Amino acid sequence: MSANRTAHPLSVKVATIIAGSALALGAAAAAAASSTPARPTASAAASRPARTQAQPSVKLATLLTPAASAASRALTPRQIARQMLPSFGWSQRQFPYLNWLWNRESGWNKFAENPYSGAYGIPQALPGAKMASAGPNWRSNARTQIRWGLRYIRAIYGSPRRAWAHEVADGWY
Repeated sequence: MSANRTAHPLSVKVATIIAGSALALGAAAAAAASSTPARPTASAAASRPARTQAQPSVKLATLLTPAASAASRALTPRQIARQMLPSFGWSQRQFPYLNWLWNRESGWNKFAENPYSGAYGIPQALPGAKMASAGPNWRSNARTQIRWGLRYIRAIYGSPRRAWAHEVADGWY
C-alpha cells in the first residue's frame, strides 16, 4: 500500500502566499528602517510625534504574531497520533512502529493517494472511502484518518508493532 507522496495543491499555494507575504513585510520593514527621512522644518516637527527606529520591526512582529501563534497551536498528524495511542490501550512505546509504518505508507500526508491501487490518506485505506466510518471529513482531516487507521490496526494486528512486523515481512499491512 505504498503511496505517491505529493503535496496537496492547496497547501502548496497557501504556503507560497504566506511565505511571499512574510518576505514582502520583511522587505518593507527593512526598507523603512534603513531609509533616512528628509529633515523636517521646525513647524512640521513640532506638530507630529517623534518616530523611533524600532517602530517598523514592531509592526512586522505584530502582523506576523497572530499567524505564528495559530500555526503553533495546530498539531501535526504525528502529534495527533501520539495523543490517541492511550485511548486504544497502547503505550507511547508503540509510537515508533506506527511512525515507521505510516512514514513508509504515506509520509503522514493526509492527501497521499496511490495512483495504482487507489489507497488514500495517512493509513492508505483501500478504498479510501472506508475511512468515512470514522467521520465525514475523512478526505482532508488527519485526525479522522488516524482514528480510522488506529482502529484498523487494533482490529487486524492488535498493535502498531505487529502491523509494522507484517509490513516488513510482506510489504503491506
